[in-house]
Amino acid sequence: MAAALTAVLALGVAGCVPVDEPDTPPSSAGNINQQLGELTVAAAGSMKGYSRTRFPHWRGTGKNCDVRDSVLQRDGEGIKLSGCNVVDGRWESAYDGLTLTDPADVDIDHMVPLANAWRSGADEWDDSKRGDFANDLTRPQLIAVSLRSNRAKGDQDPSQWKPANRSFWCQYAADWVTVKHYWRLTVTSAEKAALTDMLEGCTWANKP
Repeated sequence: MAAALTAVLALGVAGCVPVDEPDTPPSSAGNINQQLGELTVAAAGSMKGYSRTRFPHWRGTGKNCDVRDSVLQRDGEGIKLSGCNVVDGRWESAYDGLTLTDPADVDIDHMVPLANAWRSGADEWDDSKRGDFANDLTRPQLIAVSLRSNRAKGDQDPSQWKPANRSFWCQYAADWVTVKHYWRLTVTSAEKAALTDMLEGCTWANKP
């Protein structure tokens, strides 16, 4: 993780760094259903001690850049910058299909919400590791979506909230599993059942 962030910082001196993310899980991710099966099932933990400040974000990614700028640039089209700040562009919100043209209407969502991560194991991490999680540009943890859909999602897991755009369900479930598997976070039984249901019929989910 540290090496990946160092590379981003090194490349970002001249401007914000877009990071390519695959539209479907890469072969190196392995079998998504296998990863799902490897997740530890446990009851949701307590919110005692939780605060968003325990997940420091957004980190710098170059001169006047931060991770939010990088995701806006990566996920958008026709991006216009003022210095390193994204001031214009076009974004397709995968959660609800909305087209956004004002960066103020775009939220950078944590695929696995910070509060959910806290309840599923991140409460035992130190703030540095929680910062790595909150700024993870390597896994599919950060995505530019409509402010409205991000607010509707809140800190809910897939058993409680799913994107209105059903065509994104396969990707959403795969991304959620990828993040939780890498960070060794737990899932509730209801969460695992919902993910299993969402991945059913996803033709690439069982491919190594």
